[in-house]
Amino acid sequence: MTAFLAVVDTDGFSAAARKLGVSPSVITRAVTELEERLGTRLLTRTTRFVRLTETGRVYAENCRRILADLEDADSTAAGTHAAPRGQFTITATVNFGAMYVAPVVRAYLSQHPQVSMHCWFVDRTVNLVEEGVDVAVRIGQLPDSSLQAIQVGRVRQVMCASPDYLARHGVPRRPEDLPQHTIVTATGLTPTPELRFANDLKIRVQPRMTTTTNESAAAMAAAGFCITRLPLYQIAPAVRRGELQLVLEEFERPAVPIHVVHREGRNASSKIRTFIDMTVDALRKDASLQ
Repeated sequence: MTAFLAVVDTDGFSAAARKLGVSPSVITRAVTELEERLGTRLLTRTTRFVRLTETGRVYAENCRRILADLEDADSTAAGTHAAPRGQFTITATVNFGAMYVAPVVRAYLSQHPQVSMHCWFVDRTVNLVEEGVDVAVRIGQLPDSSLQAIQVGRVRQVMCASPDYLARHGVPRRPEDLPQHTIVTATGLTPTPELRFANDLKIRVQPRMTTTTNESAAAMAAAGFCITRLPLYQIAPAVRRGELQLVLEEFERPAVPIHVVHREGRNASSKIRTFIDMTVDALRKDASLQ
């Protein structure tokens, strides 16, 4: 079952062998023997891909439940049910992962020395099932899926500037005031982007600078050069220190949700359940995410 799930999660026999630290022939033999014993095909194999059959999909979910139960049974028998062990993989976006997920990982690993983790902090949507990832922290609306999701907060996109800039150029009272201000955007390279606000209001501005990183836009605003729009969580420390000030808050678009997503449901192993609980608790307590 472990070999079969490794093939499912990594989308191939060679990748599964690397994940489990064995030769590809061992994985091939294990899956073949499993199919022969069951008398049915679990995987469809070609030279280019490996895919689950419908029977294989159902069997894979049962395997996850059974193996999670076995892990908990072993831990209980060993008297270490409260001490997670093993390894698993999590993912989040680069900035959010560094700012909010990494501290949780550090605290979790400090408490559970028998666990190791792989952190994929990347700015793309990772397919948990196909890429073998156990837990994801996702920002934005979630598509319908079989994954389990727990909402832990929200992300506000806010307009901000330094108090010095606002003292010199005035505080914009309405979005329509923005074309008279120096604007930096961190949302792409379009020469004349539209800034969108509540009630589908769109304001066309000519930015003095466009950038691919939120950090550089925040630095320009904190230096007194401009007004910019950024996720509140990213600038919350600067706002608390008085380096940046929020403007046009009453015109913000609705905040988007943050979810902790996982694929094992109630059958998650002890180590994953413990990490999810810790992550949910930490993110829900953060005022900048509410």
